[in-house]
Parts: sequence; structure tokens; C-alpha cells
Amino acid sequence: MTAVKLTGPEFIADPYPVYSRLRSATPVVRDPEIGAWIVTSYDAVSAGLRDARFSSERFAQTRQLFKFPGFAHLAPARIHSFLDRDPPDHTRLRGLVNKAFTPNRVAALEARIQTLVDQLVGAFPRGPFDLLAALAQPLPLIVIAELLGLPATDRERIKHWSDAVANVFSSRFEMPDVASLSAAAVALSDLFDYLAGHIDQRRRDPQDDLLTALVQAEENQGRLSEDEIYSTILVLLVAGNETTTNLIGNGLNALLRHPDARQQLWANPGLVPQAVEEMLRYDSPAQMITRRARGDIDLMGTLIPDGETVYFILGAANRDPAHFPDPDSFVLTRDQSKHISFGIGPHFCIGASLARLEGTVVFRTLIRRCPEIQLVDEPPVYRGNFSLRGLRALNVIISP
Repeated sequence: MTAVKLTGPEFIADPYPVYSRLRSATPVVRDPEIGAWIVTSYDAVSAGLRDARFSSERFAQTRQLFKFPGFAHLAPARIHSFLDRDPPDHTRLRGLVNKAFTPNRVAALEARIQTLVDQLVGAFPRGPFDLLAALAQPLPLIVIAELLGLPATDRERIKHWSDAVANVFSSRFEMPDVASLSAAAVALSDLFDYLAGHIDQRRRDPQDDLLTALVQAEENQGRLSEDEIYSTILVLLVAGNETTTNLIGNGLNALLRHPDARQQLWANPGLVPQAVEEMLRYDSPAQMITRRARGDIDLMGTLIPDGETVYFILGAANRDPAHFPDPDSFVLTRDQSKHISFGIGPHFCIGASLARLEGTVVFRTLIRRCPEIQLVDEPPVYRGNFSLRGLRALNVIISP
């Protein structure tokens, strides 16, 4: 294997040169330090994610976390989401949640999302401020909380719980530190207690929201167990929150560090949907997907033994020069039909259309209401969670 390091501050700050070296040398390779396979070429990632022999069942890994004392009283099954299931369970669970994310239902949310974005942008302070905290973080949380039917007054608590859980339960190369584990254990306990009250309330008094739909699915011939309700809500809160925040933050950061591209977009608002796709490709909000081999599998000429963990690196695939000419350049008019930031195959991101809609509304609104946005002069600092790639802050100043 090429001598590269897949952890540490330098890798977190900019993993793309490391991906390039791996992809050029051995795009399917086992890293002995991590104890897993790293897949970095577009063709190999695409083939692997379409191959049902690479299992999404990672419950055994999740159970390892419950050896930590803080998790002892929690039910492991309640964090076993449809993301971590294979058919037929994945098909059944995803089918229930899909109803909330049909094209018509998502399109119907545009007016509400526009209202929320206008409110958040209208509250931007004078002088330097963190645009993540002011816009990119609250927007997706409000949207998913409203879909579920959770009260607006609880958003700060939900955000706190979601962040703590995402820091531990997202795919990552190394075990979380004790402080992160402790914070996640408390957050999960508090979140499950909180959800229990709302689930009981929906059983007594159904509403027109996704939480009621999940409860009613449980009562419909056992199609959804109680643990599956909890795990589904958990993944919607974490995934629906984190990835869209990172799309907005990473995307605006890329724009502001490429002034020509920002000027091009501000002069041509019709490019926004295409620009959002380039943002997703250029600095992918979710960098990798984890699978486990069921049986010995030949992937692009490399044999992966039964039971081995495989990390399919979306961020590397999206910068493969075999599919994206000049892949390290940020080009708004690039052909976007092939990026795989939302995954591929049966586990394609269920909220992709909603994330795209939120990103599109945000950037159209910024163009209309913020003619001049500038970065406060400091290098970007990414959070330590490699898999969910996002900034700690995005400090900007808006000129009138």
C-alpha cells in the first residue's frame, strides 16, 4: 500500500491529495492500520455499492459501542436503522419512510423552506458572523423537525442530541474518544426519553406528520416495531440535519474561495441547481459508506475476503479524473450527471431531493438578498468527523 495516513489534522483539512495517491496506486487496497479495505476509484465504488454481496448490516459494530458503560441501559436495537439493514428489512423500512419524501411531497415544501430561509437571512447580524450557526445549521433541523411534528421550542435540544450522536455513530475509521462516547450516551438517553413522550402522544392523538405515520405503521400488522420507530427517527434527525448543513457550508466555502465562480453564479442565478451539484461533488458532505463482505468478492480484480469491512470513499470517487476532467477544479457548469455524493443503488439517500431543494433555495436567496459576501480572513477548520465532512464555522461579512 502507498504510504498514506487516513487520519489526523492534515487529512481532515484536505483528504483529496491522499485520495488521489491511493486511487493512482491501488484503488482497492487493504489498510493494515485501519484493518479494512479502502476503495477510491469511481468505477470500483459504483460497482461495490451496487453489489448486494456487500452488506449494510453493521449491527455487530454498533453493539461494540454498548460495551461502554454509559450505553449499558440503552437498547441497541433502537439505533439499528434502515441504513444498516439489508433486504427484505431495508426494503420494508425504507418503503414506509419513502412516503414522506416523494417528489410531490418534497416539492410542496418549497414555499415553507423559502419562508424559513427568508427569516433566517433577514436576521443576519451586521459585522462578521458565523453563517453556519445563522443559516446552515438551523434550516435543515427546522425542516426535519416540522416533518416529524416536533415542537419548534425543542429545536435547540434536538440539535444538541443530534450532534452528539452523529459524532459517534457515523462511519469513521477509529473508535471515538471517551468524552465523545459519554456525550453520545447521555444524548441518546435523553433523546429516547423525549421521543417516548411524543410517540405515546401520537398513539392517543394522531396528527398529520411523519411521526404519526411511523406510529400507525407499527400498529399496521406489525410492519414497524417500536425499536424501528426509534431508529428511524434517529437516522432522520441525524442524516437530515448533518448532510444538508454540510452541503450549504461546504458549498458556500467553495464559492467564496473561488471568486470567479461566485461572481458567475451571482450574475446567473439560473445556474443554482447545477452549482449545487458541483458543490456536492467538489466537497462531498458524506465522504464514505461502509459495507461488509458476505462471502469472498472479486471487486475490480481484487479479492476481498468474507467478513472484511470495506470503506467506499464517495469523496474520492467524485474526484476521479477518469470521470471528471480536471477534478480538483470547482466548475459550476460541469456535467453533473455522474457524481455519487448521495450514494448509489438501493441505499441511495432517501432525502436527496429534499437536500437539493434546501440548497437551491438557500443559494437563490443569498444571491437575491446578499450581493456581497466575503470570508473573514482565516483558513477553514473542519470538524474531526471525517465521514460527515463539515466546517466548524464559516465566518463571513455581508456588505450592503
